[in-house]
Amino acid sequence: MPETLAPAVAGALAHPGFWWLAVTLAAAGIVRGFTGFGSALIFVPIAGIFLPPVHVIAIIALVEIASIGALVPRAWAHADRGQVGLLVLAALPTVPQGLWIMDALDATIVRWIVAAFAGGTLIALISGWHYAGRITLPVVVAIGAVAGLLGGMTGLTGPVVVLFYLAGGRVAKTVRANTILFLGAMDLVIVGNLLLRGFADMSIIWLAAVLSVPYFTGMITGQALFQPSYEALYRRAALTVIALAVLAGLPIWQ
Repeated sequence: MPETLAPAVAGALAHPGFWWLAVTLAAAGIVRGFTGFGSALIFVPIAGIFLPPVHVIAIIALVEIASIGALVPRAWAHADRGQVGLLVLAALPTVPQGLWIMDALDATIVRWIVAAFAGGTLIALISGWHYAGRITLPVVVAIGAVAGLLGGMTGLTGPVVVLFYLAGGRVAKTVRANTILFLGAMDLVIVGNLLLRGFADMSIIWLAAVLSVPYFTGMITGQALFQPSYEALYRRAALTVIALAVLAGLPIWQ
């Protein structure tokens, strides 16, 4: 390893809670690989134990950028790219607002917000909640805007969009592809906003780079495991892992 990289990598490995973060991201990567979503729902509650909210958001966005090259090409052909593009456009102005709210709130309050939204998403997925209204242009714009706000405030960009797509009654392949494209685009948007505001310093960038290794490994494993015929099994496994992460990340344990 070049001498210039050794101190940065050593500093990342020595970060408090590093191995918990690495194991959590490996599990998150597996779930993301075979479902197309869920990594933030797993990582963000656990990471909040060891990191301030802004660093949690920076790391999950940075490591998920590693998924773009691995997942997007396969998802591109199956996605409704026009609708995903509209969701991203609607989210662009609300991501900075979410970051501003996050920066103004106490870290413990942010953790409770994360727990509430992650837990609420989990309950909705388990109960099989379905959006009964028509999927109109204003609805799509509103979903994108809310997703951007939550992504900037908590790092949980996906839940609103995932519930939106699951409610639409689409097949698993399309839901997975749309979610992959949206989350990939939002990772780039969030990282760009973090860099512009100076929220992501080099130590966090290096920590994210090192943590991307277990995440990417898990994600490739999950993608290799994905078979549409096992959709129900994947769903149960993903919901179980998300539930454990939400419970473990509750501020009451500290």
